[in-house]
Amino acid sequence: MDKILADAVKKIKPTDKKLLKEVDAFLKKINSAIAKNKVKAKAVVGGSIAKDTYLKGDHDCDVFVKFDPSYKDEEISTILGNILKPLKPELVHGSRDYYHVKNNINFELVPVLDITDPKKAVNVTDMSPLHVEWVKKHPGFNDQIRLAKQFCKSTGVYGAESYIKGFSGHVLDILTIHYGGFMELLAASQKWADKEVIDPEKYYKKDALTQLNRSKTDSPIIIIDPILPERNAAAALSYETLDKFKKKAAEFLAKPSASMFEIKEKTVAQLKKEAGKDKLIALDVTSESGKEDVVGSKVLKAFQQIRNQLKFYDFLLKDAGWQWNKKTKALFWYILDARDLFPITKWVGPPLSERERVESFKAKYPKTFIENGRICTYTKRKFINAEELVEFIIKNDEYLREKVKKVVRR
Repeated sequence: MDKILADAVKKIKPTDKKLLKEVDAFLKKINSAIAKNKVKAKAVVGGSIAKDTYLKGDHDCDVFVKFDPSYKDEEISTILGNILKPLKPELVHGSRDYYHVKNNINFELVPVLDITDPKKAVNVTDMSPLHVEWVKKHPGFNDQIRLAKQFCKSTGVYGAESYIKGFSGHVLDILTIHYGGFMELLAASQKWADKEVIDPEKYYKKDALTQLNRSKTDSPIIIIDPILPERNAAAALSYETLDKFKKKAAEFLAKPSASMFEIKEKTVAQLKKEAGKDKLIALDVTSESGKEDVVGSKVLKAFQQIRNQLKFYDFLLKDAGWQWNKKTKALFWYILDARDLFPITKWVGPPLSERERVESFKAKYPKTFIENGRICTYTKRKFINAEELVEFIIKNDEYLREKVKKVVRR
């Protein structure tokens, strides 16, 4: 186990200082522009680079532009936009608008108030630099956090975006530090109950679920933000993503393997091998272009629409998944029982106590029978072959066409 983890760290821990040099040069450029505009603010590095938990090959960098508290009543996002104009930044809407500047590194520039007390925050983003400081107060976990990130990336559960609904870097920071390491986190995940409350700073002496706003407790686990106790840091996490994480964690704990840290893109050849004697339906999908989170959500909904229709028409789905290159290309796959369905199926109608509905059912279906207190009939299936159903969906489903540009079956 120790060797597997040590080897994984060697592969994911950055050794090239080129990225840090580029970040430093960019910060100098931004701070020079800030001074030129006579604004009381300072650009500092944030996120995983500031915490030294970034992974080899990362090309994203958070930059906090910390405005003097005297700007608390001003539109600091607009002020930052004017400073950045020569760089032609991309405006991103959020609780407070921020900016993307892309070159060799994708910079995300976030305007915040320079505060040390969370109570003085005007916007939730003002506390982001405080999260960096919280991690720095717990030294020695850098590589453990890297392992947690890489494991989640390879498992496909990394990212709080709406089309992933997974673990953000911030959440993995908290969990890894709280449990005392990567392996300890995996082990703890196997014991999480529904609505498990994880409170690293022990803000809540009693039941946090009764004290938090109900809208903040919809996630399968509740992580009390160490900086803002009113916030559930895991609010974006879905049950489906958590189940996937727990399953992979159990696999790794039972049989550790270096391959579980490897990010592998699925190929149709690999999927055919995984399907074996079962039926594989693989689809090449072309998405619209646009903002990643919006387009990604549409791709996810398109995948779910086909999956849900397969289930609705009684096809036995053994596995399904999707991958997207965050541009315009995606691959959907559905692995099903190889056998076609029987052409006739039982249709269960309303309970006998609902007389009007029962009479309506009888009028529609001349041959009926009673089973378990309900009226039933046998009907002819519309689809007995999964490929036929998928082709029908591709050609006729308006909802699918609203979400993606083109779908072609392999």
